[in-house]
Order: sequence, then C-alpha cells, then structure tokens
Amino acid sequence: RRPADTEIDWQAYMQEVEGFANGTLDYTQLRGDTGPLVYPAGFVYIFLGLYHATGRGADIRLAQYLFAGLYLLNLLLVFRIYCRTNKVPPYVFFFMCCASYRIHSIFVLRLFNDPVAMAILFLAINLFLEERWSWGCLLFSLAVSVKMNILLFAPGLLFLLLQRFGLLGCISKLCICALLQVVLGLPFLLVNPVGYLSRSFDLGRQFQFKWTVNWRFLPEEVFQNRVFHAALLLAHLAGLGLFALHRWHRSCAGQLGSCCGTTPPASCVCPLNASAQIVFILFSSNFLGVCCSRSLHYQFYVWYFHTLPYLLWCTPTSKLAHMPKVLLLGVIELCWNTYPSTVCSSLSLHICHGLILLQLWYGTAPTPVSHTPPPSRKPTAAVSKKAQ
Repeated sequence: RRPADTEIDWQAYMQEVEGFANGTLDYTQLRGDTGPLVYPAGFVYIFLGLYHATGRGADIRLAQYLFAGLYLLNLLLVFRIYCRTNKVPPYVFFFMCCASYRIHSIFVLRLFNDPVAMAILFLAINLFLEERWSWGCLLFSLAVSVKMNILLFAPGLLFLLLQRFGLLGCISKLCICALLQVVLGLPFLLVNPVGYLSRSFDLGRQFQFKWTVNWRFLPEEVFQNRVFHAALLLAHLAGLGLFALHRWHRSCAGQLGSCCGTTPPASCVCPLNASAQIVFILFSSNFLGVCCSRSLHYQFYVWYFHTLPYLLWCTPTSKLAHMPKVLLLGVIELCWNTYPSTVCSSLSLHICHGLILLQLWYGTAPTPVSHTPPPSRKPTAAVSKKAQ
C-alpha cells in the first residue's frame, strides 16, 4: 500500500522535470512544490525518462515497481563488491537485505533520487575493481550529476587515481569526469550558466533543523551557525588528511601500483588485497564525510547503509567481537527509524559513528616490522671443523 507521503517528493520531482520537458532551459525557473530544483543535470534526464515512462508521473505504482527493480540491482552490485573483497561473513547479508525498514522506504515508498545516485556509484566501484578506471570515472561523474553526495567518495577516488596512475594519468581521468558534467549541463549552461551552477552545485545551502537526524541535541541557533559549519568542514578535512597519510597510504603502497602490472590488459582484474584496499579507501572516505555532515536527513541513510558492514568487518575480528558489531548495526538502524529524531537518538548515532571510526583507525594500523638479527654461523663452522 502506498502511504500519502509517497507522492510528496515524487510529484515535486515530476514538476521540476516537466518544465524542462516543456522547453524551459533556465535552471532557475525549474521548481516544484517543495522548492526550486537543486540537483545537477543528470537528475533531470533520468527523472525525465521516468516522467514519460509513468504517464507524466501519474502512474506511481509503476514507478514503485521500477524502483523495486533498482533496489534489487543495487543489492546485486553491492554483493558483487563484497564477494570480491571477502571480508564480511555471509550472515551479515541478511541484515542488509531484510532488516532495514528505512532503506526499503527510501527506495520503494518515497522514490528519492538518492538510491539512483548510489546504484550508479556502486556500478562505478565494480568497474574500478575490474581495472576499468576510465569507464568507472565516467559512471562516477554520472552519479555526481544525479546528487552531489557522491562527492564524499571523491577524496578517496582522487587518492586512488594518484596512487595508480600518477599526476598526469590522474589529470586525464579527472578530465573524463569534468567533460561529462559539461556535456550533461550544456543546454542549461548555454542559457544561464550562473543560474545552473549556483542551483545545481550549491554547497552552502541551509538545512531545516526539524529534519536533522544527527544534530538534534544541539540548539537550533548553533545548528544554523556558520562557525559550526566551518568547524565541521575543518574536522572533515583533518580526518581525510590523517587517513590519507597514516591509513590509506600505508595500506595501499605497493599493492595498487603493482596491480596487474603497469599497463594491464582489458580482461585484468585486481587481486584480492588490492580490491579490498580500493573498497576500504572509498567507503572510509564517504564515511568520514557522513560523520562530519552539517545535517543528515532520513533519505540520506542510503548514502552509507550498504557500506557499514564492510566498515565494521574489514578489520581483523575475533569470534567474540561479531556480536558488538551486529549490535552497532542495530543501534544505527534504530536511530534512523526514530521519527522525529530525539536528543537520545542523535547522540546514539554519533556514538556509533565514533566507535566505527575508532575501529577503522586502530584496526587498520600498520603492524610494526620486527628486525631480528641474522642467525650466527659459528656453530655451523664448528661442526664442519669437527667433520674434517
């Protein structure tokens, strides 16, 4: 059954792309009941296709079937990533499939654009693991054009490109990402470039306090304060710097650069250890961004839900430590299903995020190399003299 609030965001999306279908190319004129269009051009093209497929947005049931198919495809892409890394025990996949009411709601009931962007992102990661970096960068840029939260993975991807291809090779891959953004936004850039860029890539947009999941325990004036936003940004940059220098760099050195040789053939794939490091760097990059977000709304749960099992089990785990990790997943799920959010739920969410960060930091610390002196050869010499 479709609840009444299913139509809220769906109708707003349809109203936003309807203006483009009627020939409006000024991005500032595209808007719906919930406000102006604030997503890049890729969102417009994908939801324009849904607009026509569902009879101008009228057949919501068909849209839900399409999003149910997207949900299954997303799971397939995630499972493929996890099978390549071989880090997560099989029983955890049950929680990923069946234990999240909020994720099912985001995909099939509310029809948000967040799962569309994440499904494309997971497809891009699969291409990275297959050593198809150019195609992966193209798909990564397409995901960014649907929703900008994908940029939280960008620091990790930049690190991987620099590690894998060097500076010149990295620049060529970044040009692929930039070129796609220009091509998708070209119709709007030709009419009102400032309007398109300011609306679709607005990094300073204010969020409403009533929808926040992670900062409910703060007073609203602190939540809206620019100094608080700047502090979160500095914390985010500091976390990325620390992980890049002390966790990504040490775990990645000597593995990605030698993966399949200098010029791998098209059929070459990364070995298990390199695949695990690619996924760890991308997922931890995104998780650091989620932890330092100015606000998390309920649909943002899909930004990192499917990465949580890997983040929890990518470090060495004893048999007794499995239960606390499952408990962490359950508490995070409870926090995201508390509506409206409370002081207790938002604090609990931050505590869970902090515990995961501590585990990632200490669980991936490089093991010290022991320097043992070479064994003495005197006994051998003595034996040889006796033998003579």
